[in-house]
Amino acid sequence: VQLQASGGGLVQAEGSLRLSCEASGRTFTNYNMAWFRQAPGKEREFVAHINWRGSRTYYADSVKGRFAISRDNAKNTVYLQMNSLKPEDTAVYYCAASSGDWSIVPKSFDSWGQGTQVTVSS
Repeated sequence: VQLQASGGGLVQAEGSLRLSCEASGRTFTNYNMAWFRQAPGKEREFVAHINWRGSRTYYADSVKGRFAISRDNAKNTVYLQMNSLKPEDTAVYYCAASSGDWSIVPKSFDSWGQGTQVTVSS
């Protein structure tokens, strides 16, 4: 499956952004979806996960209560609503697709989007 992420940008602290990731090429409901992020000089880290049906979500502690992952299977799109943004949320955000079992480990994901930059100013 091919993934195209969008929606990043520059925002002030406490602001909001919504990222989108559109899938193509394969049956979207075959995949659990997730968002990861990578800040300069740091390893890629898990942010949020949603199962194929959209009935189960899971978040990193650092974003719990501020971010929300959702999906619209009719539009082959997964979203990440980010509220109350902090400067430490600054990173390149990647969407990823997994055809396997529930996992938040990057190597479990088959496909990755190109990344979209999110910059939060203080």
